[in-house]
Amino acid sequence: MALIETSIEINSPSEEVWEIVSDVDNEPKFWKGTKEIRNISKEGNVVVREIIIAFRDQKCMQKVTLHPKEKIVAVFTKGIIDGFKELKLIPKESKTVLEVKWDVKLTGLMSMFTGMIKNHIKNGTDLALQSIKEEVEK
Repeated sequence: MALIETSIEINSPSEEVWEIVSDVDNEPKFWKGTKEIRNISKEGNVVVREIIIAFRDQKCMQKVTLHPKEKIVAVFTKGIIDGFKELKLIPKESKTVLEVKWDVKLTGLMSMFTGMIKNHIKNGTDLALQSIKEEVEK
């Protein structure tokens, strides 16, 4: 598994950060590794969706659970990626620390390339966090 953890401090309260990150349909705007999203179902705080990722335009299924103003957990349930991505909001005075944790691996024959994509995911995540920070702080 590729374990990736990174974070950014945003100069806004967690409610404002939540407004941006909880709009999971808007994910491709910030996460360049996610090219397209198609929601299959939505029940309460759980969204089942199909995403197309930038890696060879592969389709993956995800179950996304929103824990209001606390965290978002996206579990990959089918496709080339196995594992999860978690975004966590940590209030810090008038600021917010946005943490992201990935615990993923490539499936099937592609599993041998999991280590090679780790840096790619980390760099993409850092870019996404910077974009989210800029959007919230403007």
